[in-house]
Amino acid sequence: MSKARIYWILQISGWSLFTAINILLTFLQNTINLYSSIYAAMVSVWFLISTHIFRYYIIKWEWLDLKIKDIVLKIFMGIFLLTISNFIIHLLTLKVLGIFELSYDLNPLNIGVNLLSTLFLYLIWTVFYFTYHYLERYNTALKYEAVKNEIELNNLKSQLNPHFIFNALNSIRALVDENPSKSKDAITQLSSILRNSLVINKNKLTSFDEEMNAVNDYLNLEMIRFEERLKVELDIDPKSRYFSVPPLMVQTLVENAIKHGISRLKEGGIVSIQTRVHDSMLNIKIRNNGQLITNRLNGSKGFGIENTKQRLKLLYGNKASFNIINEDGKTVLSEVNIPQKI
Repeated sequence: MSKARIYWILQISGWSLFTAINILLTFLQNTINLYSSIYAAMVSVWFLISTHIFRYYIIKWEWLDLKIKDIVLKIFMGIFLLTISNFIIHLLTLKVLGIFELSYDLNPLNIGVNLLSTLFLYLIWTVFYFTYHYLERYNTALKYEAVKNEIELNNLKSQLNPHFIFNALNSIRALVDENPSKSKDAITQLSSILRNSLVINKNKLTSFDEEMNAVNDYLNLEMIRFEERLKVELDIDPKSRYFSVPPLMVQTLVENAIKHGISRLKEGGIVSIQTRVHDSMLNIKIRNNGQLITNRLNGSKGFGIENTKQRLKLLYGNKASFNIINEDGKTVLSEVNIPQKI
């Protein structure tokens, strides 16, 4: 069930219950009549409308992204304005229904009770609204940590896989006599990859530059292994450095391109990474020779494809997107769009 649907269910059911309670009270006080019932319904409708307007500005001004201490004053100012507007609507409603009594409705004690009770209702609504969202975000953070731990374990397992180590060391061994300098670089790159797997950034995000450093180490090592079978093309927008990405995300997609694409082709192929920045969105396109075989990819979970989707969903909601398709008969395209802010 979507959050919007949950919100409207709670809104309508909550204020409907408020209406029923008001009508019940007038019944118990033997003051119930058609006008009092209409008045109770109109009051609840205004509460529903006014709280929805308040919610609109809470979202528009991004109050949910601020710390509690930074929005307490703003919240109380909003509640105060809602309370005053509600009291004015209250008087107008009584006037329209013809049950306005000047001496009673404008009595200082009656005004004070009305304002305090209205303020209390708005305060309760606001507490419930913010509590729901903060609990939801806390729950999302827990889910993110679970997914993050899973992808870290998968990455560690793949990098420490005996075949990976065996292939990497064999490639380095072949270079020791032919090109000692290059073999030293390869050892450094291998140690860097293993270090990144063991000591991964504990934050939810890492800078794009740091992610690309890890990707370059991995690609350089794989180019030693595949020799002329693997070619790499990079087309990086300089503005990409101002973005942050989930750790290991780009590397996972590149590994997927090599494992499911290049390694299966006798003649090898090209892995290209292209980034562009448009309207505060980072677009990352990773292309590789080969073809996407859905059953095979789903069966192996595409080396972190599902984890990539889940992490983007948990971090950015609907603001980010991921897609992997056969771009043409010879090329697979993995595309990610990430906003500048969570």
